[in-house]
Amino acid sequence: MVLLGRAVLAETQAVAKGRFAKVRKSFIDTLRVYARGGPGGAGQPRYGGIGGQGGDVCVESKLQTRALKAVRDAFPEKRFIAGAGGNSSHKLLLGRKGKDVVIPVPLGISVYTDSGRLIGEVLEDGDKVVLAEGGEGGGPHNGWSGAKGQVRNINLDLKIIADIGLVGFPNAGKSTLVSAISRATPKIANYPFTTLRPEVGIMEYEDFRKISLADLPGLIEGAHINIGLGYKFLKHVERTKLLLFVVDVCGFQLSQKSYFRSALEMVFLLNKELELYKAKLVNKPAVLVINKIDMPSARDRLPELMDNLNNLPDVVKSVASEIQPETLIKFDDIIAISAKQGTGVGKLKQRLREVLDFYDEELRMEEEIARDGQSKTNKLHRAVDVRFV
Repeated sequence: MVLLGRAVLAETQAVAKGRFAKVRKSFIDTLRVYARGGPGGAGQPRYGGIGGQGGDVCVESKLQTRALKAVRDAFPEKRFIAGAGGNSSHKLLLGRKGKDVVIPVPLGISVYTDSGRLIGEVLEDGDKVVLAEGGEGGGPHNGWSGAKGQVRNINLDLKIIADIGLVGFPNAGKSTLVSAISRATPKIANYPFTTLRPEVGIMEYEDFRKISLADLPGLIEGAHINIGLGYKFLKHVERTKLLLFVVDVCGFQLSQKSYFRSALEMVFLLNKELELYKAKLVNKPAVLVINKIDMPSARDRLPELMDNLNNLPDVVKSVASEIQPETLIKFDDIIAISAKQGTGVGKLKQRLREVLDFYDEELRMEEEIARDGQSKTNKLHRAVDVRFV
């Protein structure tokens, strides 16, 4: 665990109770709802008619729905009850299905039961997951009485979907970088925590290629145990393809009561926080950006920093044990920039595309090999089956 001094812990917890408490209310990425499927319709024993199936309650991802807050505002009671199935009659032996209730949600929603079991996910436009199924219509197998619909309390959990997720301490210049390389206009100011909720920007290239990147709230020590924005930040990096670490070349200090961390220490701390939250995150493709090289002190700091960053396996042994990660992130590139002045930003934009394309192609080839292997296995099984017929 990343060890925090008493002063640091008290400071970060005070911040969390103040400014972050307001953010937790204004930015919604988890929503609990009540869902009840409609009851099945009654059957008609005299004519052998079957009652209609009760309606289902489901979520459907819609590109137009940008946030869970919109769902909460549109349905403040958060109760969704589907329609009853139609009764069978001599005129209509098969009762009509009950009306479904479809809840529009943003892309990236995971659906969980209260017990924490994952029911499904909606990751692309038009994906659907049933929250509560309608009851079966009445028939000879159930005494001609329609069954009750399923009743569930459901948790909708949003994880942002983006190609690239920005990772860094507060005031590292992430928002400035996003505004420099995309169409996003995040809040920019010279104080920590200007980004209090995720912002998604789109990088555009001359050949009309588009790459999305998420500017996420600044990380602080102890985020893996939910200090600061904690889980609200960390869970959003899970669905990104590539992590873009942004570090201030001059280092960072949250407040006068906090420890000062050098740029090198921040790299190790960010690595450690991700590892402690979810170990597999350190295996994601990653690029490291050293920002603010336009600062007066950067000229003296940058050469030594770059030497250390290119020799991390040896350098990590020299830092305090409490900030040493067990598994070092292998950066695909380390690039020094000034997001404010634009120095190196063009190079970074091109390099991000190259790294994403490399891993996309690698994944495509792995999937193709897996399909070919399965195809050969199926052919072999068919050949064996024919041989023994």
